[in-house]
Amino acid sequence: MEILPSAVGVEARNSGPAIVESPAWAVLKRAVEAIRPHQSKDGSIDFAADGAPARADVEKELARVVEAVQELAPALPHDADYLQALVKDLVTWGESGFAVPDFLDSLLAFRPASQRVDGLEHLVVFPMYTQNGNPDRNLEAVALRVVWPEWLSELERTRYDNPLFVPITFQDFTAGYDTNSAVLFPETVAVREVPDSFSWGGIFCDREAARFRAVSDAAVRTLGLELPEDAARLIADQDLAMETFVLWDLVHDRTHSHGDLPFDPFMIKQRQPFWMYALEELRCDLTAFKEAVKLEAEGYPQGRNVQYAILFDRLFRFPVTGDRVRNYDGLGGQLLFAYLHKHDAVRWTDNTLRIDWKLASEVTNRLCAEIETLYRDGIDRPKVVHWLAAYELVSTYVSPHPASVWAKGPEALPLDEPPRRLVDQVLADEFPLSMFYEALNKKLRDVIASTRGITARDAERAAA
Repeated sequence: MEILPSAVGVEARNSGPAIVESPAWAVLKRAVEAIRPHQSKDGSIDFAADGAPARADVEKELARVVEAVQELAPALPHDADYLQALVKDLVTWGESGFAVPDFLDSLLAFRPASQRVDGLEHLVVFPMYTQNGNPDRNLEAVALRVVWPEWLSELERTRYDNPLFVPITFQDFTAGYDTNSAVLFPETVAVREVPDSFSWGGIFCDREAARFRAVSDAAVRTLGLELPEDAARLIADQDLAMETFVLWDLVHDRTHSHGDLPFDPFMIKQRQPFWMYALEELRCDLTAFKEAVKLEAEGYPQGRNVQYAILFDRLFRFPVTGDRVRNYDGLGGQLLFAYLHKHDAVRWTDNTLRIDWKLASEVTNRLCAEIETLYRDGIDRPKVVHWLAAYELVSTYVSPHPASVWAKGPEALPLDEPPRRLVDQVLADEFPLSMFYEALNKKLRDVIASTRGITARDAERAAA
């Protein structure tokens, strides 16, 4: 088996002129930034509001956006249909008086998953919210490149089929992405009607890698953790970390629709207790971990790195990132740490964290098996019974809040009412941070805050 070095992909991504070097990109970005502050939450502009701009001024900025897109289009022939539809949607939005925008036609024409080529550029302009970033549907512009090295393409083709997955990197972006957002999802775009299905989903592996490296490095130093040489190299190398995240994300993303699953495991448009989301995200990560163990055994160096990345991000960053209101990713990290700790794979003694790397791998796979059993049994259970079983699994390792009604058991819950009434009984912080994480949160708070809007360039500057 031949494993292509990451340098092959990196060279491809860095070759060829970037659209951000064109003066048209600077014009486009300035014009979008001039429009964004005047938009309402739904993307419209109310010209009767206090402090509203003159409509003629916004029309001039929109015209600059259109002209810049048209100027950049020849450099992006693979996106010709999308860019043509984009211009029409932009013009229509202006002609509507800047009402609630509708970019369905251009969204349907944008199909980056149909041409996954390493280094391929895309210009993306949509009114959209940015997940984990800006909640409003503001106009955004993003210049990006696809990350699709040959070894990853081969794994996706032969082993981890995921035709909608598009790993990408930032070249430049407007203010909505100067946030914690690391995804580009079609669901976020303002449209007149939601399509029956979407054909792609983008994840910015460069931001994920840069954030991972910054927080992991700070956590390792804070906790006095001794690292194996390959783990230290991963944290130090942005390209290696990006390569790691594209594999992790590829397997994680496809796992949402694979396995013995209760119906719709990701619970789209369903209201459920937030620990159900925590378990689903953790299940996908631990499945990626399990697959990474197999890949390492088969000679893929990326396999070992994925294991380190999952452990470090889940143990160090996730539990202390974001607020404590239904923080399901945080809870997943708390559960993994507690499970590893109670099975002696991690120990916190003498103010130093120690990880038994071999045992950690075995125990992590054991937790994955417990969650998989929960899911398989859930197929035969009513929804509420499944929720209760999931709560029992989580609360076995992570202590609930003392005021929790759920912790008192089924007898304390309004089981004769609709399931949503049970969700109402869930505390915003149903599973508070342990003393270990309370202390770690204080140590890492500033580092985590500094990763807002981080790019690969920022990470390299910090390392230098």
